[in-house]
Amino acid sequence: MDGMLSAARALDRIARMVGSAAGWLILPLIAVIMFDVVTRKIDATRLYFAEWTATSGISVSTVMQDMQWHLHAFLLMLTFGVGYLANAHVRVDIFREMLSRRAQAKLELVLLIVFAVPFLIAMIMYSWDLFHISWRQNEGSESMTGMGARYIVKSSMVIGFVILMFAVLATILRLVVDLYGPNAQRQQALDALDIFSNDSDELE
Repeated sequence: MDGMLSAARALDRIARMVGSAAGWLILPLIAVIMFDVVTRKIDATRLYFAEWTATSGISVSTVMQDMQWHLHAFLLMLTFGVGYLANAHVRVDIFREMLSRRAQAKLELVLLIVFAVPFLIAMIMYSWDLFHISWRQNEGSESMTGMGARYIVKSSMVIGFVILMFAVLATILRLVVDLYGPNAQRQQALDALDIFSNDSDELE
């Protein structure tokens, strides 16, 4: 059980570290959006960059719009793991909230093993195929004046699903210890789990 808790801590640490670092991408994303909007709405900058496009063949506006969704893709995909660990994602199952904490743990464990793990394995495989095809073809933007190296943004899917798998595996290991481990180790696992509803302790 100690090994399972150690493995869970390592996987958790990676998911949180990557998610926390990716969260800072919101700052360049805001800066790119503001720059794109301002340069398209002010006549002087709009005309200047239009001339730039005509002479260089590079559309600053198109590049900025490509950059927006590139940054957004990495921001979204790389924070899924930490979002799950912090129980920050949307849960809509009202029946789960009425279960005891132990029943919630059993339900979470079964659903993670039966649905989440197979789904994430499939998504990692398919997103790797998309990334690999894009890399081999040196895929670029659909716009002739947009950004190239489309495989870079597609790599966010592979990385994001792998990080989410780390978070799911860490939760599975902790749930196993919480449900079937010795009391001292159960408490350690429970302290690290944030998946339970606020009222679940009252239903023990």
